[in-house]
Amino acid sequence: MAKVFVIAEHRDGRLKKSTFELLGASAAAGNETHAILLGDGVAELAKELAHYGAQKVHLIQDAALKLYSSEAYTKAITPVLKSASPDIVLASHTPTGRDFMPRVAARLGVGLASDCTQLAFEGSKIKARRPVYAGKATVEVEFLGAGPQLATVRANALGAPKPDTSRTAEILNVTADLSGLKTKVIEVVKGASGRPDVTEASIVVSGGRSLKSADNFKMIEEMADVLGAAVGASRAAVDAGYRPHRDQVGQTGKVVSPALYIACGISGAIQHLAGMRTSKVIVAINTDAEAPIFQVADYGVVGDIFAVVPALTQELKKLKEH
Repeated sequence: MAKVFVIAEHRDGRLKKSTFELLGASAAAGNETHAILLGDGVAELAKELAHYGAQKVHLIQDAALKLYSSEAYTKAITPVLKSASPDIVLASHTPTGRDFMPRVAARLGVGLASDCTQLAFEGSKIKARRPVYAGKATVEVEFLGAGPQLATVRANALGAPKPDTSRTAEILNVTADLSGLKTKVIEVVKGASGRPDVTEASIVVSGGRSLKSADNFKMIEEMADVLGAAVGASRAAVDAGYRPHRDQVGQTGKVVSPALYIACGISGAIQHLAGMRTSKVIVAINTDAEAPIFQVADYGVVGDIFAVVPALTQELKKLKEH
């Protein structure tokens, strides 16, 4: 049995599903499972962490933690880990997690396995599987030497357990010394979108440059709305100005692992495949039967997206109605 610490991630007063995945995986393996919750006025979220397997919640509240910054998070988390001496520390491989976890690893003088898609608990050790060479291969990683083993895990890789509302956790209030910070986040400007974030969504519908304009992405949005899905885009579509960068899926965008990924007019450059090839089911729609996307697709449609996507959307509407 290992002593596992999970760094809880939240946004707009709600915990992220990826945090529940990490807690559930640790608890299911019989580990002593702790959570670290940072923020300002977030005490109520600690109770929810218990429902997914946290036995103890280290609650760090400070005005300097109201808005995320890597410097403040690192300075708050590191003393807790040094004092508690966990065997394993896990965080979600989100833009936040992959920002502060390398800093924490450097402060502790230990290694970090990033963007893991599988975890195996073996006593007080973990083995992690992660993609390399832009997703062309995967490697199994073991940790050597003393000190905690740090890993960031891709969202949707482990699956979230059902919450057990009868569970409770011991809440440990921790005071962090956040004096002397060199940076301060003044404001976070959010994009206007009511759809799920692509990294958290169980279904993602993505479009490529073949859509030819931002207006034509409306048919992608319509299909996404029918499915309750997030909207993604290839780098080519983002570079062309069709979608904002927050929707970009790929090596230089966001890495996703949904239950269903629908690629519309995306050829499948290696950089794009690196961001979505671990999706459980991949559907590709493209006029080019030789497009690389079909090599990773579970289902493929060779056809014009301007004919196939609207027709498919109408069929999905009929299925939803019945």
